[in-house]
Amino acid sequence: TPSVKYNMEDEGTSNPRNRPNIVLILADDLGFSDVGCFGSEIETPNIDSLAEDGGMRFTQMYNCARCCPSRASLLTGVYPHQAGIGHMVYDAGVGPGYGLSAHQSFALQGYLRQDVETIAEMLKKEYPRATEAQEDARNGGGSEKGGGYATFMVGKWHVGGEYPPDASHESIQNTMGDELHPTPTQRGFGEFYGTLGGGGSYYQPPSLVRDEKVVTETPDEFYYTDAINDEACEVIERMQGDQRPFFLYVSHCAPHWPLHAPSDEIEKYRGRYRCGWDNIRKERHEKLIQQGLIPPSWQCSPRDEHSRPWDDTPDKDWEDARMATYAAQINILDAGVGRILETLRRTGTYDNTLIFFLSDNGGCAEVTHLQYLKENGDEGNWPEFYGGLTRKGEQIKVGNLRDLTPGDEDTFMSYDLPWANASNAPFRLFKSFVHEGGISTPFVVHWPAGARIKQGDRRVCHSPWVMMDIVATCCDVANVPIPANLEGESFLPILFGSEHTRRSRPIFWEHQGNKAVRDGPWKLVCQRRDGEGSTCQQRGNNDGDAQVWELYNIDNDRTELSDVSSQNPARVQSMIISWKEWATRVGVKRWPLNPIPEGEKDWSNVPWLW
Repeated sequence: TPSVKYNMEDEGTSNPRNRPNIVLILADDLGFSDVGCFGSEIETPNIDSLAEDGGMRFTQMYNCARCCPSRASLLTGVYPHQAGIGHMVYDAGVGPGYGLSAHQSFALQGYLRQDVETIAEMLKKEYPRATEAQEDARNGGGSEKGGGYATFMVGKWHVGGEYPPDASHESIQNTMGDELHPTPTQRGFGEFYGTLGGGGSYYQPPSLVRDEKVVTETPDEFYYTDAINDEACEVIERMQGDQRPFFLYVSHCAPHWPLHAPSDEIEKYRGRYRCGWDNIRKERHEKLIQQGLIPPSWQCSPRDEHSRPWDDTPDKDWEDARMATYAAQINILDAGVGRILETLRRTGTYDNTLIFFLSDNGGCAEVTHLQYLKENGDEGNWPEFYGGLTRKGEQIKVGNLRDLTPGDEDTFMSYDLPWANASNAPFRLFKSFVHEGGISTPFVVHWPAGARIKQGDRRVCHSPWVMMDIVATCCDVANVPIPANLEGESFLPILFGSEHTRRSRPIFWEHQGNKAVRDGPWKLVCQRRDGEGSTCQQRGNNDGDAQVWELYNIDNDRTELSDVSSQNPARVQSMIISWKEWATRVGVKRWPLNPIPEGEKDWSNVPWLW
């Protein structure tokens, strides 16, 4: 069922015919409670300000569990598998949604499919003034023409095929833009500055390009997070006097590993984390309750089984340094958001700019051990990809090495599972999993001139939505027809004060064999574990080699501590059928995508061993 156009005039917006600018800010691997307005001790005053007058927090906004599937869904308004990125951006060779060999006839997978529009492509097209009959058919939306947006992207693309982190500038230049590697400027963005691939150094990010040309040199003071935010500010400045509204996608790499930040920024947080991850989880849980974002009845999930008590942890000072560096990365991102907000104010566009802030997945438990399994199943190691030279010719030391302090360009570390467990407090599990810790994002919407947001509870939305709904909402405010094939639904009525708007359809997930469906207050979820079969079954009806479907009433237990599947067998079966029908419709493949060699593990779901 396609989304329905919402009538802004009926809701009395300050200027319903004046299409707003749209700024979409995406963080990378940021946990649910990693910003101040969602319970964190990390200072994020600028992001927090978006939740104040003219803003609203959504406590149950979901992502798609991992960087590139989330970005694919966010850009297209459909599920990742439908967009062509059901797992990662490499060629898995198993069928639509996961990547196909180039010689196959339906090869537009493993990167954004060309037959699925991006939000940039939707918004940049101009639509004529609607006739009265057309307005009646879509429930209004004003008589101004729709679309016609200037479109810009800065930051991490990661939906256009694979770019190895150690690829040469020449290789990237020769690869980008071909059939298997579409670029932002080929998919609706008028201008692009950023990286085409995934994570990497903040001082010399791999696959950095401007439009269609590789950037081969960066200045001594270069830091990627600052460069992204500064470029965003320049875009806003250049749009002064332009009669077109603009859509600006600010796609960050922070705070994704590696732990890179200037020493003075890290120093602000040194000592703060000597209290340990157990206390940080407790503090964040209590603050979320105080902020009215979760009810007191939701207990904080226990420390993850693969973590350890802080009191038993060696090298507490080094652990403090790791989390302090992670906090500094977020602090720097927030300062850049502040510069974006100030530029909007200075150019007179702040009030009528619709701003979204969210994260692509939960906190990341990946460890950066020296040895690990590549995501495509081949043996490899971190130094092979990331152990090159700094800009000064020094060797980069890859791994969580306790005799090194994180932050500098010649290090390459992660903050590890126990701190990721704190990032996702009060929830369970991490990035790549579909329990709440992997798919819950802090989400803030800000639009002073358009949204009718009042004091009190209406500044917080507690109903479930998913990031692809942002596409439908953007179409709604831009007076653009919402495509019939869109899976996303508009939550614009909520911004206008509606207390009754709910998503009409369930939300589904699948990533690396981890599966879930959210339908109203109910969530059915299955975690794939190494060595187990890939067919989830109901608890109490297992064959010894199957996984377990767990059922939770999220209204009562969003931290997923009380599995009620045995008390609700009919509901479990009904939701399993619903999930299977969805999986067939969008093209989910059985996991693992390729056979695991005898004697090997399925490394995909044990990131703490990487």
